[in-house]
Amino acid sequence: MAFVASVSAKWAAFKAFILRAVALSTPYFSSEDKWKARGMLAAIVALNLALVYMAVVFNDWNRLFYDSLQDKNAAVFWEQLGRFTYLAFGFIIIAVYKFYLTQLLEMRWRAWMTGHYLHRWMAHQAFYRLELARFAPNGHAHGANPDNPDQRIQEDINQFTSYTISLSMGLLNSVVTLASFVGILWTLSGGFAFTLRGQEYNIPGFMVWMAVLYCAVGSVITHYIGRKQIPLNFEQQRVEADFRHHMVRAREYSESIALDRGETVVREQMVQRFGKVLANNLALIKAQKGLIWFTSFFGQAAVVFPFVVAAPRFFSGAIQLGQLTQISGAFGQVQGSLSWFVDTYSSLASWRATTDRLTSFEEAFRALALTESAQAAIKKGAIPTTLDTSPLRIALPTGVTLLDHTHLHAQPGDRILLQGPSGSGKSTLFRTLAGIWPYADGAVALPADSMFLPQRAYFPNGPLRDALAYPEATTRYSDAELQQALRDALLPHLANALDTVDAWSQKLSGGEQQRLAIARVLLKQPQWLFADEATSALDEAAEATLYQRLCDMVSAQGGALVSIAHRPGVAAFHNQRWVLEPNADAGNAGEPGAQATALFTLYTKPA
Repeated sequence: MAFVASVSAKWAAFKAFILRAVALSTPYFSSEDKWKARGMLAAIVALNLALVYMAVVFNDWNRLFYDSLQDKNAAVFWEQLGRFTYLAFGFIIIAVYKFYLTQLLEMRWRAWMTGHYLHRWMAHQAFYRLELARFAPNGHAHGANPDNPDQRIQEDINQFTSYTISLSMGLLNSVVTLASFVGILWTLSGGFAFTLRGQEYNIPGFMVWMAVLYCAVGSVITHYIGRKQIPLNFEQQRVEADFRHHMVRAREYSESIALDRGETVVREQMVQRFGKVLANNLALIKAQKGLIWFTSFFGQAAVVFPFVVAAPRFFSGAIQLGQLTQISGAFGQVQGSLSWFVDTYSSLASWRATTDRLTSFEEAFRALALTESAQAAIKKGAIPTTLDTSPLRIALPTGVTLLDHTHLHAQPGDRILLQGPSGSGKSTLFRTLAGIWPYADGAVALPADSMFLPQRAYFPNGPLRDALAYPEATTRYSDAELQQALRDALLPHLANALDTVDAWSQKLSGGEQQRLAIARVLLKQPQWLFADEATSALDEAAEATLYQRLCDMVSAQGGALVSIAHRPGVAAFHNQRWVLEPNADAGNAGEPGAQATALFTLYTKPA
């Protein structure tokens, strides 16, 4: 009973995996590109069938050609040699176009899937929420935080499309080849007669049954030897991506690492991650070695097996050399078809691992959707001219409540300074007001023409004009407007560098990056501005100059300014304060499960 239950569970898991693989594969063939996709797939199937037909023709050609050699029949020999010329030419044409269309379909399928998953990853701040899910309890267990989503989009999709097409076409070839050659082998092999306890028995199509038995035993042994490769392939892709990601981070933070003299520590961390790559790769190589031991023996034995079985009939004169080679060829085709599982097991293991990674990525998006629908999301009302929240609850990914029953109000002309101890949730409150924090509920009425200015802004690599206008198109602004914004932000030396291409996050100092971010604000002229430590890297004189310009800007636009800052000099530009103070009644609210009382309370005070 235990064995039956185990087999039943494995069969259920296999069916669930196949359904997930089908769910990944079918959307492209139902997309806006479906007719081209289906047409290319149909052409590839037809070319594969044509190759199988050519194999049948070549099998018959072998019989005629080798019989002509045995009979020393020169006329038939030269006739068959000439026939071989155009058969080979036809085979080459079919093989070339099969390759071309297969690669073209893989490329188009990959392009569609990449675009599809890039859209889903970047839509509704999913890329941001997936990173936040790392801190949620059991985030990994529920598929809410797939590792290295960039690697899944860039590499896993490529492997999935390639493996899916090659394996499915290989399986189709095997099935059609089996159907084409099993009758030939059945006819050619004849029966196997033997006597047991005085009773004569005859097994028709003996070599067909031997091929089935040979491949069935081989497939079972192959699975038990090679099944370790599936989790090892999955892990290999993960550790490779982690190693690559750490090197990219070292490049991005090269200046900070150099200033800290931290290259030794970073190198050791890289070595540790690469050690995991090597350790898993070694385990994978050992698993593949064991499989290759068996498959090599299996393949070599299959070469001589049909000759050993058919040799008695050949030596007895029952069949000629041409028939012997035809039997060998037919047996090879049948055995090769039945051995598809054995021959492609390593590729199947890689495909299974890649499919599992993509399906877990898909499940992560579904988990985000379920989480979003289960949570009371921030509600948006009509576009207001003031900022109002009522009531607002903000929590951490762990579930601990930061703020609760919070009511905020700001109106045009306000200059509000948000203060509080580190970790009190100032930046998290800004994220909630912006509508990107998923662990909050309540109602937020935010003026439409609002802009959030983080402490460290994002600048795309490329021309300076792109970094300045981001996320809008540079064509929206004239060169004069772009240059004036740079001068107003105290960056006159960059005014003539709009077309200079560089990695601005590494090229510019911290203060220059903050001034470039402020230049972006001065260029776009929003009514409402939320600045989160936006001048922390500036000297006091530059900070005062730029804060005055920001205040003048929102006043001219009829809006307000809300800032997070710690320097006393910044307070002079504000007329009221929102202060986050620890809640004395919170007790152990910071511990998981103790969420009844918020950690902080927000008070409105004069500047």
